[in-house]
Amino acid sequence: MEKFVIRGGNKLKGKVRISGAKNGVLAMMPATILCPGVFTLRNVPNLRDVWTMSRLLNDMGIYSELNGDELFIDSRNIHSFEAPYEHVKKMRASFYVLGPLVGRFGKAKVSLPGGCAWGPRPVDLHLKGLEKLGAEISIEGGYVIAKANKLIGTRIHLDVPSVGATGNIMMAAVLAKGTTIISNAAIEPEITALAKFLIKMGAKIHGVGTNILEIEGVDSLNQTNEVVIPDRIEAGTMLIAGAITEGTVTIEGCNPYHITSVISKMEEAGCNFEIRDDKVTVQIDGPPKPVDITTAVYPGFPTDMQSQWVAFMLKANGVSKITETIYPDRFKHIPELQRLGAQIEMSDNTAIVYGGKKLSGATVMGSDLRGSAALVLGALIAEGTTEVLRIYHIDRGYESIDRKLRALGADIERVPTDEF
Repeated sequence: MEKFVIRGGNKLKGKVRISGAKNGVLAMMPATILCPGVFTLRNVPNLRDVWTMSRLLNDMGIYSELNGDELFIDSRNIHSFEAPYEHVKKMRASFYVLGPLVGRFGKAKVSLPGGCAWGPRPVDLHLKGLEKLGAEISIEGGYVIAKANKLIGTRIHLDVPSVGATGNIMMAAVLAKGTTIISNAAIEPEITALAKFLIKMGAKIHGVGTNILEIEGVDSLNQTNEVVIPDRIEAGTMLIAGAITEGTVTIEGCNPYHITSVISKMEEAGCNFEIRDDKVTVQIDGPPKPVDITTAVYPGFPTDMQSQWVAFMLKANGVSKITETIYPDRFKHIPELQRLGAQIEMSDNTAIVYGGKKLSGATVMGSDLRGSAALVLGALIAEGTTEVLRIYHIDRGYESIDRKLRALGADIERVPTDEF
């Protein structure tokens, strides 16, 4: 086990390159199931979740190898149609293999998912969509069993624009007979990137980037290569790291259009930005102003940035409200921030942050990916030393966050620990 030891108080300055999108590559990797071939994905982040997906695909007979930021995938020898609990319990994105397996082979056995330890995130939209395409679905012993002779195109309306359900149904539909229309589809950049990857493989998808996707089924797909889009959540997190320490930080290799909602709210808080091509520089004079946010589906303020915004508002002189509408239980970072001295009250799905109070170093424990990032941000402005335990959560979605922050001037080190 490892932990972060962080001594707060340093202003961050300099440049940092943003890695490829975790949620982007985790959708593209299962898509290779749809076609026997050899694929190369570039700009792939070296993350625990990528390795988890690689091990799952390897168990199915799909060889994968990460060399630098290039991921080589050979899907020509699939021999298993099962995604066991030992893999899926670690990461919800493993559930993405369901659609491609049913779409290409007409059968799949996939464990019900795990992932971050907060709140229910049901997969019923995935299953209802596949059933509408003609799959027979049953749940036995914690596994989803799906069977279909041939999926048939149909109309599918999602009650909520679920990213996972949109991706799974889209991957299943590209090899279905006839046309599938998904309405109220998710429009997150990672879904758009997945659609473009499938199109490069030979899929016929119309309406990419909109909430209505029309998919004309094809008989087969072909191997291809692709570059993973930048990680917009890492980009937002690094911008807040610069602003919370009242420093000047430039993120490179990002897509500013993907983080418009975050930049807009940070401007409201008093941050100044210089945006040029794939570079964004943030600078702020003094503490931020208190700004309320409400999470929403893209292009609204991302739920994956909610925890980091709570930490940012600890620096603001005043009261701010952070309302979580996507996953109302996503507040396990609050008690840990309170251990640093944060004054935060909870009212249903809203955190009321009383900012401008002094924070002091303490030992805190991560319980999920983005909440762990919030603890690191809080530690950057706390007086004294903070130890962040269970950093394997943050390693799931941030590539070498300690190295990147250290390059910007943070006093942070990764050290072994027996504490769990």
